[in-house]
Amino acid sequence: MEAPDVPAVVEITFEKGIPIAIDGEKLSGIELIDRLNKLAGEHGVGRIDMVENRLVGFKSREVYECPAAVTLITSHKALETIVLSKDVMRVKADLEKKFAELAYEGYWFSPLMGAIQAFVDKTQEFVSGTVRMRLYKGLAVVEGTKSDNAIYRYDLATYSEGDAFDHAASVGFIKVWGLPIRTWTEAHNKGGVFKSPVSDTKLTA
Repeated sequence: MEAPDVPAVVEITFEKGIPIAIDGEKLSGIELIDRLNKLAGEHGVGRIDMVENRLVGFKSREVYECPAAVTLITSHKALETIVLSKDVMRVKADLEKKFAELAYEGYWFSPLMGAIQAFVDKTQEFVSGTVRMRLYKGLAVVEGTKSDNAIYRYDLATYSEGDAFDHAASVGFIKVWGLPIRTWTEAHNKGGVFKSPVSDTKLTA
């Protein structure tokens, strides 16, 4: 509540997944983190209050102050959404949890950590661009992202006139995509009525 009433807007530039500049000014890793800690911290960003599951089995309450980390993670994830493919993002999200678990438990130099690191390094090959963040009253909000490597195309998803996506292709896609369900339905549709596999609801074919 005591944070400034006027938000701060900052642009963070990444190169192959690594933050390298703030508002166009190139900084070393330590300088960049120090500056973001101060700026985001002044706006109340980065306080984490949680009950944590400790390695030895009991729970403890932990309070962290990490303004730069929260701001960087939020902006980095936003940049990944316009650069990485759907399947890579899905797998990476699972491995991020394992990465954190291994780091927390002291397995930084384990073979599994090395394999995950190699995967992550490969995913960051094209994660370059700039993310504009708004820091205000404890929140780090993404205002915009841009990258020369973005695979997002406005003309493929405008949902309006001029949409480059061939909607006529949807009919064939739906038939192919729904084939397993349609086959299952036909095999279990006795007398025109069958039970849904996920509920007791009776469906009429």
